[in-house]
Amino acid sequence: MTDSTDTVTDTATDPAGAPLPALRIAFSPCPNDTFVFDAWAHGRVPGAPALDVTFADIDLTNGMAERGELDVLKVSYAVLPWVLDEYALLPCGGALGRGCGPLVLTKEAGTDLTGKTVAVPSERSTAYLLFRLWAAEVVPDGVGEIVVMPFDEIMPAVRDGRVDAGLVIHEARFTYQNYGLHSLADMGEHWESTTGLPIPLGAIIAKRSLGEETLNRLSEAIRTSVRMAWDDPERSRPYVLEHAQEMDPSVADQHIGLYVNEFTADLGEHGYAAIRGLLTRAAAEGLVPALAPDAFSVTGR
Repeated sequence: MTDSTDTVTDTATDPAGAPLPALRIAFSPCPNDTFVFDAWAHGRVPGAPALDVTFADIDLTNGMAERGELDVLKVSYAVLPWVLDEYALLPCGGALGRGCGPLVLTKEAGTDLTGKTVAVPSERSTAYLLFRLWAAEVVPDGVGEIVVMPFDEIMPAVRDGRVDAGLVIHEARFTYQNYGLHSLADMGEHWESTTGLPIPLGAIIAKRSLGEETLNRLSEAIRTSVRMAWDDPERSRPYVLEHAQEMDPSVADQHIGLYVNEFTADLGEHGYAAIRGLLTRAAAEGLVPALAPDAFSVTGR
């Protein structure tokens, strides 16, 4: 699905003065992403290149990144070890925070997950890494089968007994009670209590081949788009609600308030520490490849 954009003003140009081609970007239809990118996608960020937007769930964008598709992508931090040779991590636009982690939901309170079937949104997701790190401590004999399904299908599957538990993300933390489900554990709460760090969820990456100067310009365009959304949140509301899958506006507001924060504008020292901490722990468990020391450098090698 490709989103149409408003007429772009003050279009970015190359050194010869020719308009730059539209950047191919993919992010989710979730309120935090549409809120962040609304101003840029609709041509209100001066000097920024036009965007050709594709909406896709995180499992799809992770796959796009692994195949080297598109110029800019919103992906799970968990997929970075596989894609940082081709893509650079941008220092803004992503989702980190506190009190916003994935939840493990069950139909019955206090369910023992030993040998049970668990639905997850992706095996290359940050949520899955946090779940595996949690389960290694809390379910020592191991869970059973892992089933990957779109995140919006997980709660109905748990409710209907098709799986024993579900790992949910996004607005599901606000709505799971509507399905008669119970929160067995909060992966973010476990992460914060054991590390003291914010929870790294989604990253913005861009092709290294675009060049360092362009990558820096993209980062500034994202920061400007975020600030414009904060300054005039009502301006982004039609775009947010158009793609929010019939989400209640109050839930969309909660979603934005939780996932768009100071780390969205700039990862900063604590943001980078959280990302490296997660991926280092996951590598020690054999879940991801080890990161190179300069993995987060824009120039890379």
